Amino acid sequence: MKEKHITKKAVAAFRLHLAAEEKSTATTQKYLRDVAAFAAYAGSAPVTRQTVAAFKRQLLADGYAVRSVNSMLASLNSLFAFLGWHDCRAKNIRMQPQAFCAEEKELTRAEYERLCQAARQNRNERLLLVLQTVCGTGIRVSELPFITVEAAQKGEAAVSLKGKTRTVFLVRALRGKLLRYAAAHGIKAGPIFITRTGRPMDRTNVWRQMKGLCAQAGVSPSKVFPHNLRHLFARVFYAMEKDIAKLADLLGHSSIDTTRIYIVSSGREHRRRMEAMQLVL
Repeated sequence: MKEKHITKKAVAAFRLHLAAEEKSTATTQKYLRDVAAFAAYAGSAPVTRQTVAAFKRQLLADGYAVRSVNSMLASLNSLFAFLGWHDCRAKNIRMQPQAFCAEEKELTRAEYERLCQAARQNRNERLLLVLQTVCGTGIRVSELPFITVEAAQKGEAAVSLKGKTRTVFLVRALRGKLLRYAAAHGIKAGPIFITRTGRPMDRTNVWRQMKGLCAQAGVSPSKVFPHNLRHLFARVFYAMEKDIAKLADLLGHSSIDTTRIYIVSSGREHRRRMEAMQLVL
């Protein structure tokens, strides 16, 4: 049997495959980083199920979290499926569903409001509106280009990503803010959140500017990144509606299991509920 090796040609073809699958830039880069890490580990050794299993053990020995290891394995399995190397696919490490999220990672509503206040004090109108748009709609930061002048006028945005299209509603208060911002900056059509050169803002732009608010807002940097605004939207919506299927639709999730991750409450909240039970007499 011919030995299997990850070549530059194979990686280049995989990159094109990911583009054809309409994977986001961030996802594509993540897959390719994981493939490169495995290729560096394997070196000149052929790719086998045993090689992948050894890589998995090495990641755990190096202190990688189980979730991170499984994420890297998913990248490799995607490559192996593309290449037809089905015998190399690795099984995920089984882990018990997390009952609550770590408090040091959960962005609270009060902290979100302090971030908005810091952006307002800095007169960073664009960042302030980005924070409110992501948190007020639950969109991914990569979906910001779909927030256009036309969408604000209509009150809804048609978001197309990964071969799927969903409607994202813009509440009245957000519509007004978006249209006033666009008018003040001479944006008559197309994406509202653009850079000085006219290009749509990307995750790196937003991430860097959000981190710049941490000290002023008194919020731990470990909590401040765009996707946590999406998680906050999910928790607030679910607390009001208790409808996980509807929330999955709003977030653009194909699986409710993914949505469950977004609505896990904090350890603080779990302790509060347990104290209220008063079962220790």
